[in-house]
Amino acid sequence: EVQLVESGGGLVQAGGSLRLSCAVSGFVIDDYAVGWFRQAPGKDRERISCITSSNGGTYYADSVKGRFTISADSAKNMVYLQMNSLKPEDAAVYYCVADVWVDQIIRSGQPDYWGQGTQVTVST
Repeated sequence: EVQLVESGGGLVQAGGSLRLSCAVSGFVIDDYAVGWFRQAPGKDRERISCITSSNGGTYYADSVKGRFTISADSAKNMVYLQMNSLKPEDAAVYYCVADVWVDQIIRSGQPDYWGQGTQVTVST
């Protein structure tokens, strides 16, 4: 059974940092693309980052480029999202996602697997 379990969300002041973790079970992350989406109330779901740990390829949305860093630990089967210089507009529920095909994450926005989400709140 595939499971993606996010952790690390919480409340942070604007300008602060958080690190989200995604614990993956049911497949080896080297065989999949793993990424992050977010959704704020009343807004469309947004794909923000993705990593293919087999080759180290990464993708970032323009809205987070230069502030967020995605990484993977193949030994632990974990994916992380380091979020720096957080802004109020970064507040959302963040979802870890995975798919065999990276285009399902970065193009179609329809990955096969989703975590339950973790809330990130950014105060001013």
